[in-house]
Amino acid sequence: MKARHHFHIDYRGHSVSATVQTGHTPVVEVLVDGKETGRATSRDDRPVAVDIELPTDPPTPVTVRATPGPGVPRCLLLAPDHPEGHVMPPRTY
Repeated sequence: MKARHHFHIDYRGHSVSATVQTGHTPVVEVLVDGKETGRATSRDDRPVAVDIELPTDPPTPVTVRATPGPGVPRCLLLAPDHPEGHVMPPRTY
């Protein structure tokens, strides 16, 4: 059964949101400042890494790492200055 889970964090003045759609083939979509900047799929509950850039000068490369399962999905924002990651809290709609 498919379900959609939403996550959000503000980082360096930019809004980073991730949607994780669970199911047989999980899909992760990442938006920066409301624009889709990355998308990836996985098999089963394997973690998915989506490399994106924040529109800073110069652009800042970051990675959103989503773990679709087992259980409740989780997301981390991995940045060069904080390699252990920032937890992206769940967002309810």
